[in-house]
Amino acid sequence: MKRRWTRRRITEDLMKAWMLSSFVIVAGCLGLILWTVVSRGLPALTWEMVSQTPKGGFYMGKEGGVLNAIIGSLYLASGGTFLALLISLPIALYLKTYLGKSNWGHYVRLSLDVLWGIPSIVYGAFGFILMLALGLRASLLAGIVVLGLIELPIMVRAMDEVIRRMPADLEHAALALGSTRLEVALNVVSRQMLPGIITAVLLAFGRGIGDAASVLFTAGYTDRIPTSLMQPTASLPLAVFFQLSTPYPAVQQRGYASAVILTIIVLLISLGSRWISARLNKYTIK
Repeated sequence: MKRRWTRRRITEDLMKAWMLSSFVIVAGCLGLILWTVVSRGLPALTWEMVSQTPKGGFYMGKEGGVLNAIIGSLYLASGGTFLALLISLPIALYLKTYLGKSNWGHYVRLSLDVLWGIPSIVYGAFGFILMLALGLRASLLAGIVVLGLIELPIMVRAMDEVIRRMPADLEHAALALGSTRLEVALNVVSRQMLPGIITAVLLAFGRGIGDAASVLFTAGYTDRIPTSLMQPTASLPLAVFFQLSTPYPAVQQRGYASAVILTIIVLLISLGSRWISARLNKYTIK
């Protein structure tokens, strides 16, 4: 008995050491990435960077900023998230209300998982081929559509996992009172799972605003702020890529500053999602 207890104690200590070392490695990598970006980009992060569009010679170290990329990223991510939400929420509610744990529900969830794992460059190539077939050019609209396709499986699966955690008694009580499945989905499920749905939306938004490969072929790049859906638009990830690709050290430092701006936006989105979820969780039944 004592030998068995000693073996279990050693096993537990080894697992604790393994988990702690894994946490330290992940936290260390995150800290190293943030330190690299912030230490190199913060000195170049000026008001001019966030308030002006690129001027003549910007990519050779002259004046200007990345306002076009900031606004373009917000346009792309907001439009793609809105488009994905219009499709994702009905799918997630249908999975919960009508398919449940059936075989069809399993196949749909498996398909969404596969779509989630497809690299974004594949979505970009698909959008580019579709644009060529329709005779379209790189535009804000094309970038929104492709980002919507990328965010769709993320949003549906996140919503589905949240909705499946809803207490079954609420659904059964609503059905017992004579509500239809559609009324249960709209009036019970969607309201009860509102914090999780908002978190899923913000999670997808964060993925969309940080994606570069998909918008490289579809949204294009320009130094101007788009005024139409059919005009090309810049994005922060591509601004970082183009600036770091130049041989000028001053422009490379601006690239790190653009990365700092993108990191701050994603951080604010994460903090905002947690704050909203905490506020709305007070009004849900556990």
